[in-house]
Amino acid sequence: MANLIDNRAVKDANKQAADARASRHPEKQKRADSPILRKPDWIRVKAPLGKLFEETNKIVKDGGLVTVCQEAGCPNIGECWEQKHATFMILGDTCTRACAFCNVKTGLPGPVDADEARRVGEAVAEMGLNHVVITSVDRDDLADGGAQHFVDVIEAIRSSSPGTTIEILTPDFLRKSGAAETVIDARPDVFNHNLETVPRLYLSIRPGARYFHSLRLLERVKDRDPSQFTKSGIMVGLGETKEEVMQVMDDMRSAGIDFLTIGQYLQPTRKHAPVKEFITPDAFKSYETIARAKGFLQVSATPLTRSSYHAGEDFARLKAKRDALQANR
Repeated sequence: MANLIDNRAVKDANKQAADARASRHPEKQKRADSPILRKPDWIRVKAPLGKLFEETNKIVKDGGLVTVCQEAGCPNIGECWEQKHATFMILGDTCTRACAFCNVKTGLPGPVDADEARRVGEAVAEMGLNHVVITSVDRDDLADGGAQHFVDVIEAIRSSSPGTTIEILTPDFLRKSGAAETVIDARPDVFNHNLETVPRLYLSIRPGARYFHSLRLLERVKDRDPSQFTKSGIMVGLGETKEEVMQVMDDMRSAGIDFLTIGQYLQPTRKHAPVKEFITPDAFKSYETIARAKGFLQVSATPLTRSSYHAGEDFARLKAKRDALQANR
């Protein structure tokens, strides 16, 4: 009898977990399950624990804020939050896109929170951040894709923390005329937009986006304001070839992108795109060597690299390298 009760409890727990995933990703429920591969030893991370982690969590929770660290299930949350580094996700927690790799909730978002910019600014000041990363969900439902809200957040941070450098990780603003220019003109220190994968895989991995539109977005940043650093990243392990990754590097350099990030794709659930391969640390080192030879000012290529991982330290290195190059001219 005890075993029967335990089995029912397990079934109930599994059903609740499945229901939660279905409500978070309703568009993915008709997809066949994909097996989740066992992670190799080099991707193991420590559980999020510690006093500073709890302090960061409290600041985020008390401010009614959303972080991509939580929503996307970032493996580095323990390390980053122990250093009081959090990546704020603005414009809500619900995305209008349905990318096959992403763990952020999808659906019809609610109205934009007009007070969010102020709260983000206050949280940045309270955490004493020298460098902050601001990202967002895609908001295809908004006329400007959320561009003005990015500007409001940037201005709020500059008002509350004048010494904080600001990195933004934006949507592609596809079919949003003038939106990108609105954000560029707010002059963030780093303008990041991820290409995510190689062009061949866009239809299955990033169906709502267009590779060359994303590339052109970053090129427009440099055309409009050459002083801004541009940054982009891709995931590997989705079935791309080394030659395709090298072509993306060349495309990025042609667009003037300064900073490249490459990280291992990790499958959030059985309904997401499967991991085709776990790329070894040595292969990541090879990608880094190739990227630096192609002329990127800064490269982060490790299994656990994510867009905002060590962003503050990397920004300092990025700026130092550009300053050194300019001094030698």
